[in-house]
Amino acid sequence: MPAFSNWAQERLAQVRLVLVRPAGPRNLGAIARVMKNMGLRQWVLVDPQCDPLDAEAVTMAVHATDLLHQARQVPTLAEALQGCVQVFGTAGRREPYPPEWQIQSPRQAFAELLAAGPAALVFGPEDCGLSNEELALCHRQIQIPTDPAYPSLNLAQAVGICCYELRTLLYQNLRPPVAGSGSSKPAPFELLEGFFSHLEALLLHIGYLHPHTARRKMLKFRALFHRAGLTVAEVALLRGILRQLQWSQQSSHREPPKEDPHLTESGS
Repeated sequence: MPAFSNWAQERLAQVRLVLVRPAGPRNLGAIARVMKNMGLRQWVLVDPQCDPLDAEAVTMAVHATDLLHQARQVPTLAEALQGCVQVFGTAGRREPYPPEWQIQSPRQAFAELLAAGPAALVFGPEDCGLSNEELALCHRQIQIPTDPAYPSLNLAQAVGICCYELRTLLYQNLRPPVAGSGSSKPAPFELLEGFFSHLEALLLHIGYLHPHTARRKMLKFRALFHRAGLTVAEVALLRGILRQLQWSQQSSHREPPKEDPHLTESGS
């Protein structure tokens, strides 16, 4: 097998694993080990329910205890995803999901990782997986194809399969993809979340959304815009439209809203 290219190693370095409310120290140790096996170094624990330096975690990690010490801990999933331009959430339950989500296998979905910047792979708690609200924060929803007779995977197993699929994909694509001319930077997680909050507030204000249906309809909007793969410039364009609509609703006699310099399209 050919050696990893510098680009492939750099791409792996930009991928972070995010574990939401992990509860098993042995799982954390096993995950640290498989991360080191596959060349991943970044991981974030969201509201962990166990100590990553527990004796059982250290025993399972073997020669990957350095990763247990490096694990970053944050209180919320949104904080863990700051700066990511691609977010892949694992759907572990077999119940129906919103039809707007195009749930793919890791092998199908991870091709998106090749051209993107910082990316996250998100895994839910061992007992229940990610909720629909948590999955809605993700740009893509993925599910490991398992036998229906026993579909449930251990958390460390699921992480190991995804890490292997990612490394295999990079082995098959050792050269960086050619960027399109004039391509803009993909919008990071926090910029998209600001847009979604702005959009929901406006749609509630004009009566298109109602409090009891807002969550369901916003899932549709999230899926739509996540499929579009918005760039920073495109988010700026959409936020400008929302601000103009807000001003128009408030008063036709006031001065139009000024551009936010942080959201202005480059070159405009």
